[in-house]
Amino acid sequence: MSPIDHFSYGLLTPVTAYIMSSVGSMLGLLLTSRARLIGGREAKWWLIGAALAIGGTGIWTMHFIAMLGFSVDGLAIRYDVPLTAASALVAVVVVGMGLFLASHGGERRAYLLGGGVLTGIGVAAMHYMGMAALNMSGHVSYDPVVVTLSVLIAVAAATVALWFTLRVSGALRIGGAALVMGVAVSGMHYTGMFSMSVASHEEMTAVPGARAIDFLLPLIVGISVITVGLLLTVILSPSEKELRSEAAYRERLRGGDEGAPEVDLFGTPRG
Repeated sequence: MSPIDHFSYGLLTPVTAYIMSSVGSMLGLLLTSRARLIGGREAKWWLIGAALAIGGTGIWTMHFIAMLGFSVDGLAIRYDVPLTAASALVAVVVVGMGLFLASHGGERRAYLLGGGVLTGIGVAAMHYMGMAALNMSGHVSYDPVVVTLSVLIAVAAATVALWFTLRVSGALRIGGAALVMGVAVSGMHYTGMFSMSVASHEEMTAVPGARAIDFLLPLIVGISVITVGLLLTVILSPSEKELRSEAAYRERLRGGDEGAPEVDLFGTPRG
């Protein structure tokens, strides 16, 4: 087996990856908090933004930055560009599906658990798709026990994250929850990475694909545009205090009609 180094740049990649995961999670929690307060059909756009923040920045970008520190002694590593891009799309889509499912279910535990399982398995699929995108002159194998553990961590992390999106509000609580989510996402990633073994081929051949550094500039530009855009959306929208005041005012106008049917985040009757 060829020696694998997950931290070839020292602490730079794991620390940067954790920071990006926490930032993406915090932005996503801010957006889901607004979705809860705004409600109605407009909430779906906030949840889509949250899926981009959590799935794109908090999960996939964390994965890719951490992968910049991955190296195998004596082997050149290249990336399959379409498969790598597909893994990013998977991350955003499964997080979005989990957010919509949990939001539709409200306080019902089955929806939260279902969303957590769906999102966790999807995040694990994203991770191993990203690993499958690695091209090198060697045979890659995985320890099934550690792979299973990484999937369980992903499901648990996704369920906790969805629970946060349904209940956490306020700057301090959102910040604390984002730090916890960053630990969970990083833990899942490195658990999955440590399941991997590589046996180099006797004859070294040129491998197709792009270098990791080739992704760096587009990655930075893309993340910056998305993050700044979502942050501006939050900043320029009414504050949480204003939204709560407006919601209370609307409640007073309705006169507390107890006969009205219970509805979910999007105004759809429950039951």
